[in-house]
Amino acid sequence: MSSIITLEALEKILILRFKEGFLSLKDLPHPSTFKDMDRATERIVQAIENKEKITIIGDYDVDGVTSTTLMRLFFEEIAYEIEWIIPNRFKDGYGLSANIIPRIKGTDLAITVDNGISAVYAAKLCKEEGIELIITDHHLLPPEVPECYAIIDQKQEECTFPYADVCGAQIAWYLIASIKNALGIQMNMMPFMELTAIAIIADMMPLQHINRVMVNAGIEALNKSTRPAIKAFLEHAQKETLGAEDIGFFLAPLLNSAGRMDDAKYAVEFLASTNIYDARVRLERLVDFNNARKATEQEITAKALIQANPEDKVIVVEGEAWHEGVVGIVAARVARHYGKACIVLSDNGKGILKGSGRSFDSCDLFGITQSCRSCLEKFGGHQAAIGLSLKTENLECFKKQLQKNYTQGNYIKEETDRDIIGELHFKDISFELTDLVKKYEPYGQGNPRPKFISSNVEILQVGSMGKKGEHLRFSFVQDGIVMAGVQFKTCDVYEVGSKVDVIYTVNENNFRGNVTLQMLVEKIIQ
Repeated sequence: MSSIITLEALEKILILRFKEGFLSLKDLPHPSTFKDMDRATERIVQAIENKEKITIIGDYDVDGVTSTTLMRLFFEEIAYEIEWIIPNRFKDGYGLSANIIPRIKGTDLAITVDNGISAVYAAKLCKEEGIELIITDHHLLPPEVPECYAIIDQKQEECTFPYADVCGAQIAWYLIASIKNALGIQMNMMPFMELTAIAIIADMMPLQHINRVMVNAGIEALNKSTRPAIKAFLEHAQKETLGAEDIGFFLAPLLNSAGRMDDAKYAVEFLASTNIYDARVRLERLVDFNNARKATEQEITAKALIQANPEDKVIVVEGEAWHEGVVGIVAARVARHYGKACIVLSDNGKGILKGSGRSFDSCDLFGITQSCRSCLEKFGGHQAAIGLSLKTENLECFKKQLQKNYTQGNYIKEETDRDIIGELHFKDISFELTDLVKKYEPYGQGNPRPKFISSNVEILQVGSMGKKGEHLRFSFVQDGIVMAGVQFKTCDVYEVGSKVDVIYTVNENNFRGNVTLQMLVEKIIQ
């Protein structure tokens, strides 16, 4: 049983998440602390002075899209024409690859954002074409790094930048700041911070240290933003302001859906819109992509859940022509359902399976898959998420090896939710509590929103809400104290009068100017 939580105890737990305390913008490290930042900056300034052709190469997720947009907007602001490319997930594959080189011929200087650290072969091709290459990336370094003019990646050993967990857009932001300084121009960096904040949240960076500072500053800038894309999104979401969770749950999936379903360039075009009319039309297209993504994902998740073997330590499922753009999300859904790491593969009918994996609990999915390299064609990622491809004939050997590696890793399945801070009694749910919780926002990766458990709670009322009745509204009572609660997206059935334990977060519900406290229910244990 969890210990009873008091406000003092809660504050102690939350404060421990911020070892350096709350930082501010003046604590941001100098751009020069990145290895090769000054070298890259000098080369870009030289390219501008010599009117060389510059091409930016991005990636199709939110981090890659925002990084590309940042670079595009910066060069637009200094009135220097550049080219930009985001590889197409289906035709080109990931990042700077051999497939992209024919499209960037004639470029004098190529700059990658949020990719490139493993592009050894493509870097060689650039050299042969006489294209000078600067790589900016934040991912782990492979055993062999590309040969190029400069590499800005905080994971390099010789890099003195003090924070390991930053995303591609943060590095792009720093590069812009560095070029601006070198050119000696006055420029407000806050409009660039808006987009950077979106990427930090979407790329699941821990919301601590400078990430917290940049997200807070970015959200503040977003809420004053004159950017047509942001205005169009607020209008669409029927919101006056945006918080970190609005970005994570609503804006990021929209931006991601372009690259998942068609081409990520549509997300860049949306973010870079110069008027509200274009922004609305482009947003509508992203909404369509996202609706298609949801439908496809639901259909494949249903098939994957049927096919999964719950006895396996790591679940591996495959299907014919499953949409490659959604297999990662399906893997996350299946992993959450079974409480186990999951890999979802799509058979393209040409003897190759391509897919994504998502971890669960303490399982290092990257580590255990890395040890199956001999069965794989391509592989990359990090501890919690991977991408891979293999020949169909190697599937059985891969599955066997994977289960064996998991067992050797001695992973212990966690029975309790680590994010539950403690037992909370209804008498302690107060505005004082929500004020304290607000103090440690924004919540997300590395700083999860505090979750509580209340035991021996009676369900007074329960009713469905939402267009399709997919959400539930509750009245709970504990020792004579009544609390309202909602549970989103659930098919579970509960009986009035039954005694349950409830796992939830607390929020303030603002309805027509009337602010009340409510429980956002995550799980009800019957």
